[in-house]
Amino acid sequence: MKPIILLYHLPEGERLAKIKRALFPLGMKLRAVKKEEYLEPVGYLAGVKELVPCGEVYTGDDFEKEMMVMAGLTSKQVDTVILALRKTGAGRIDYKAVLTPTNQSWNALTLYGELAKEHAKMNR
Repeated sequence: MKPIILLYHLPEGERLAKIKRALFPLGMKLRAVKKEEYLEPVGYLAGVKELVPCGEVYTGDDFEKEMMVMAGLTSKQVDTVILALRKTGAGRIDYKAVLTPTNQSWNALTLYGELAKEHAKMNR
């Protein structure tokens, strides 16, 4: 799998432009996921060939916070992504995940919920 970063709840604007400037030199593909695609398996959106689309369109509310899913990256590349965001002033994305065999079949709503729980536990 080629390295790809999925970005959720990042509308066009200065913040997204900073993130793109930070990550473009790293040679990784970026994909801004549309809200309508939130029910699709995260792994499918990242290009996992074994996963198929669900075909359903999400019509609910958008996320409160931004979310980033990194797929096909080494641990060193993950560290480089986080450092690049910090160095360029793009800021933090609190809800971050690496695509795993466990979460690749989850949709964005499930993954977001799990990340929200983890974030709450870590910031008590």
